[in-house]
Amino acid sequence: MAICLINSSHVHCVQLCQILVVEREKVAQTKRLKLSLVTTAVYFFHDYSRVTFDYCTCYQGRGENVFISLIPPMTFDIEEGRQKSTMPPSPSPSPGSRNALGTVDIVVLVVYFLLVLAVGFWSMCRTKRSTVDGYFLAGKNMTWWPVGASLFASNIGSGHFIGLAGSGAAAGIGAIAYEWNGILMLLLLGWLFVPIYIASGVKTMPEYLQRRFGGRRTQLFIAVLSLFIYIFTKISVDMYAGALFIQLALQWDIYLAVVVLLSITALYTVAGGLAAVIYTDAVQTVIMLAGALTLMGFSFAEVGGWDALMDGYLNAIPSIRVPNSTCGIPRDDSFHIFRDPVTSDLPWPGVIIGMSIPSMWYWCSDQVIVQRSLAAKSLTHAKGGSLMAAYLKFLPFFIIMLPGMISRILYTGEVRLVTGLMMAVMIAALMSSLTSIFNSASTIFTLDLWKTFRSRASEWELMIVGRVFVLVLVVVSVVWIPVVQASQGGQLYIYIQSISTYLQPPVSIIFLTGCFWKRTNEKGAFWGLAVGLLVGCTRMLLDFIYPAPRCYEEDDRPGVLKDVHYLYFSTLLSFITLGVVVGISLATEQPKPDNRKGGSLFNVSMARGHTRSTIHSLLLNSSDSSSVSSVQSQSRLMSALYWICGMERRKEGVDGPVTCPEQALCSLEEEPRLRLIVNVNLLMCLSATVFVIGYWV
Repeated sequence: MAICLINSSHVHCVQLCQILVVEREKVAQTKRLKLSLVTTAVYFFHDYSRVTFDYCTCYQGRGENVFISLIPPMTFDIEEGRQKSTMPPSPSPSPGSRNALGTVDIVVLVVYFLLVLAVGFWSMCRTKRSTVDGYFLAGKNMTWWPVGASLFASNIGSGHFIGLAGSGAAAGIGAIAYEWNGILMLLLLGWLFVPIYIASGVKTMPEYLQRRFGGRRTQLFIAVLSLFIYIFTKISVDMYAGALFIQLALQWDIYLAVVVLLSITALYTVAGGLAAVIYTDAVQTVIMLAGALTLMGFSFAEVGGWDALMDGYLNAIPSIRVPNSTCGIPRDDSFHIFRDPVTSDLPWPGVIIGMSIPSMWYWCSDQVIVQRSLAAKSLTHAKGGSLMAAYLKFLPFFIIMLPGMISRILYTGEVRLVTGLMMAVMIAALMSSLTSIFNSASTIFTLDLWKTFRSRASEWELMIVGRVFVLVLVVVSVVWIPVVQASQGGQLYIYIQSISTYLQPPVSIIFLTGCFWKRTNEKGAFWGLAVGLLVGCTRMLLDFIYPAPRCYEEDDRPGVLKDVHYLYFSTLLSFITLGVVVGISLATEQPKPDNRKGGSLFNVSMARGHTRSTIHSLLLNSSDSSSVSSVQSQSRLMSALYWICGMERRKEGVDGPVTCPEQALCSLEEEPRLRLIVNVNLLMCLSATVFVIGYWV
């Protein structure tokens, strides 16, 4: 077997790969693509200059997307930018070759799905799902370990498993800086941002901006922007990676497979709410770690250990490549995360600043992440969850990136048990990330958009809207399938990903100034956000108009594109937004005291020790008295339907309002002993992070 790089925008290698894998749906007529111990790799390349593999070599320039699949050995010649190829004839597929899974593989998958459904059903029995807090915040009663596991699983999706491995194979360990930067951001979330959000008594991040600045336009702006990012970047990326895996590695019918997966996902997401999502995320985390650790063990055993990896990777130069060029040669800085500030793919000043600011948005102010911390039963448990996720973030380097680097050196044989296990890992990664996005997007739509225009909406109406919106997102996910299939070379994937690069820094600055500068007012925040997004969208449009050249081609794009690295642009965009926010805030009136109360770090200490009984709860304000009826008057079928949907009706005479079950749930108070434990772990985690970054600098 050999590894081939597929990208429809390239001249080299692509025609042969398309004949074998893509063009005219000939997958059914070719030899089944075997699933290696080294996972199929996909990666979004911002600025990587070369990717090469034995037998078949393709070259991509800056801003290109690639994906790797496995094909039979071949020979080919490159002549004046054109490819001529010869290959052994593919044998006719045997019956059932499109789904040639062994018995053990099928058992592993069946056990996986049964386990996920069982955990989802169990979580539905534990949580009151008929209230806003119960459905969207898991009753604010989660302990630290499921919170931490869910934070990790929500981040590590199928695109991560596919992408980080491809990054390691293509350009070394540089991209692991994103993972280790996330460790620092997780600690900031637990110790700086979560106390502010708890003191503000909010359920969503757009709601925090409304509480902090007053008015509605900034809240609505961020709510719409968040949904746009979720649908056009996060869901699309996960569906791209999932569809690629199903289509190329498994050769299943993609629509049937995705519909089945999304149906299972929607079942416990719609019925169980955030509690079901968090508990199933914990199970998915165990499965992902088990499979990835197994993959790592087999990979290192096959390559011959760490020293063999170091030597083999740097010497993994293909015999056929473009003459008189560096295309195809491993980078000299492959084992460094801080690289040349001018000529490298990841300049170190950009890694320090330009990478950290968008990362702060993702980890400290994105609803998908913060919602899990807000579901914790106390501030201490929220900190513990951040710590657990931070410790787990050390692992992707070993279990995802290094196996990807090993895949550049060798191709190991197929092992049936590992095939089924890796399939479960990929499906777990896909399902965990999608359920997190579905639930968080539903929360924003229901509480920030629907509630704004339907201020008198009852509790039941909000619950129905939230569940229906999840189903809408499921349909959107299915609709994405033909779109990502049409982008056979991955160009759409790149363009969609670039949206996040140019939208995140302004949002990060708004939350940063809102949390840590009391003088920030609504006008400064709104116009800073508007100007920042305008500048970012301008750069994004230029990227669309002037695509990046391939590695061996001359770069004739405008200077703002070819001379300003995207990480440097992120830094510049952040300073532009910050300048507008500070300038307008100082030039206009100060924010009202009510808007600053509990909305910044300086007000958190005032809230410690006080009961957060004033936290807004739609349950306490529910006026849906007409829906209360006698349980005895319901048929068993309707009662079961209400229970599955989490729409339990209360008995007559039973009080509707339900208060917090624990004082700690509504308080910033921490038990001294537990606070000491988490603070000691904070120092340990920080020390470990500084060590690994310093070691690989």
